[in-house]
Amino acid sequence: MAEQLSPAQLNSIARQLIKARAVKMTQPIFSQTYTASGTGNISSSQPVVTVNPRNVGLIKGFWVKIAATITNGSAVVINLADLGPSNLLSQIQFNDLNNNTRIQTTGWHINFLNSMKARRAFGSSLVRTTGFDTPENYGANWTGQISAPATIAAAATGAVTMWYWVPLAYSDDDLRGAVYANVVNATMQLNLTFNTTPVVANATDATSALYVGAAAGSTALAVISAATVTVYQSYLDQLPVGNGAVILPVLDLATIYDIKNTAVTAVVANQDFPIQYANFRDFLSTTMIYVNTAATGARGVGADINYLALQSANFTNIWKKDTGLIALETRNHLGSDLPPGCYYFGSREKPISTVQYGNMQLVLNAITAGAGAYALMGYESFALVQTLNMAGSLAAS
Repeated sequence: MAEQLSPAQLNSIARQLIKARAVKMTQPIFSQTYTASGTGNISSSQPVVTVNPRNVGLIKGFWVKIAATITNGSAVVINLADLGPSNLLSQIQFNDLNNNTRIQTTGWHINFLNSMKARRAFGSSLVRTTGFDTPENYGANWTGQISAPATIAAAATGAVTMWYWVPLAYSDDDLRGAVYANVVNATMQLNLTFNTTPVVANATDATSALYVGAAAGSTALAVISAATVTVYQSYLDQLPVGNGAVILPVLDLATIYDIKNTAVTAVVANQDFPIQYANFRDFLSTTMIYVNTAATGARGVGADINYLALQSANFTNIWKKDTGLIALETRNHLGSDLPPGCYYFGSREKPISTVQYGNMQLVLNAITAGAGAYALMGYESFALVQTLNMAGSLAAS
């Protein structure tokens, strides 16, 4: 009698058949232009754009393009903030066919994930004549990719373009998290939220903004005045069939590729500040932005943090590193530094598995923790559909 295959083996066979025979499809499913009312921000008239994906194939993810106009109706010049156009969307959310919220995070977090998984700044190109030793004109020739003017003068406008890859499956080769959409009795939604405060005044917290005032003065009339949202659906069609049924990777479909964010506050200088990992998940990466003084939005380049550590429930440090080592590891992985105050902790080779809530935590020990100091946290993990409803929420304070 032939040896019975395990579920993991069957899943692997199904995945390989799909990769060999299915047709890779990328099709536009949504395009709409929105205009703000009067001199207000676009979020007042169109706070959330709801996109209904097509119920077809095995969905891997969505390409989202935002082509926006920033109108600077204020009396001061505005400068591009360091997280720039990634903050065009303040939230990206995906609710699946079972009403599970698989993605609920910020634009900057999606951008960081896109960069880290590709091991290069997402959508970037080397600059012509300086980035290459070649006369064939390779380099940044296209202007319709991720772009934003460095400054926008008072009473002027600027065109900003941002692309996001919103993944449902982990990758083209790893289909964990993919959604089988060949159904007629359920719906799913991709919700895109425009930034409600795209421009902030000088000397304030610009972490979540696109632009910041170059000098003292009101920036209340600097807004996103118009935007065109275009969404492409990437999926696998013409899936293989065996014994009259579609061959599907059952374990991949039972796994949620979970992308979430939260904020934690009340950080105290020179004290361990633990940030709990939620349970029943395998965490692939953690991203943190540490704002050491909320009033000014101050973010340091390592000098405001003593150390960071991954600690287990018995207070064992899995790792404990100063910010210089973390920055070096990021530079070796990405080939570049992240913006000031931004930290990435990868755990793809050995995911942080949280069987019980509180059994793992990220510890922040800050040198500087001024008024309202806080950390923005972004998480990337795998979770099983059957256990997710029993899991604890992300830590917040």
